[in-house]
Amino acid sequence: MKQTIIAVTNQKGGVGKTTTAINVAAQLASKSKPVLLIDLDPQGNATSGLGLDKNVRPTSYELLTGTAPLEQVILATSREGLYVLPANGNLAAAEIELVDAEHREFKLREALSEKASSFAYIIIDCPPALGLLTINALSAAHGIIIPVQAEYYAMEGLSQLMATFQRVKQGMNPQLELIGVALTMYDKRLALSDNVMAELKGYFGERLFKTIVPRNVRLAEAPSFGKTIYEHDRWSKGARAYKQLAKEVEKRVND
Repeated sequence: MKQTIIAVTNQKGGVGKTTTAINVAAQLASKSKPVLLIDLDPQGNATSGLGLDKNVRPTSYELLTGTAPLEQVILATSREGLYVLPANGNLAAAEIELVDAEHREFKLREALSEKASSFAYIIIDCPPALGLLTINALSAAHGIIIPVQAEYYAMEGLSQLMATFQRVKQGMNPQLELIGVALTMYDKRLALSDNVMAELKGYFGERLFKTIVPRNVRLAEAPSFGKTIYEHDRWSKGARAYKQLAKEVEKRVND
């Protein structure tokens, strides 16, 4: 089975990163194509957003520090074919503990290796920072997805993120590619949203996904119920958008 590892990343918080990671992963998952969602954010929002307890042990912290193997950390979710590697606040300590470790940028890649081969996709929800955790994700991934909010300062920090992407690609992971940029929280009533979209189109060109994720109350509610948008309200605008976005991701990965 061909496997694709995707890091969902943006060092700016509140851009729909975890929502994108959860719902793209859930849409791609099936019995025949299982998907692993790795929560690599100490906030643990991808974990709780799928209805799992943040206090669970072991987590991605134990995986990265070598105190628990992959098979002990993976948990099944209520959605068929979707599995999660949970995280909680303990993960913040990994940034400090791994500073002096040998091959510190490759701990995630080494931990996944052959043991993760049964998953068609591995989606990594990165923290909102360009630290060691994000570098580990980029070093392990085949490609990245960048969610960008349709708000003021949307482009802020993107040049720094792209510079980090290029450094990792050149120095650690030559196979790393930009799969696409996803415009999130789009409000068609605001001229600002169209301005941001035009700016992103000018900067990223064809790498900007055609699918636009709207600002949607049902999308915002879903994590508080521990559900993906498909379980919470599969007919909502948010659900339809993420279903379409996942199809775009799959097409780009397989082209």
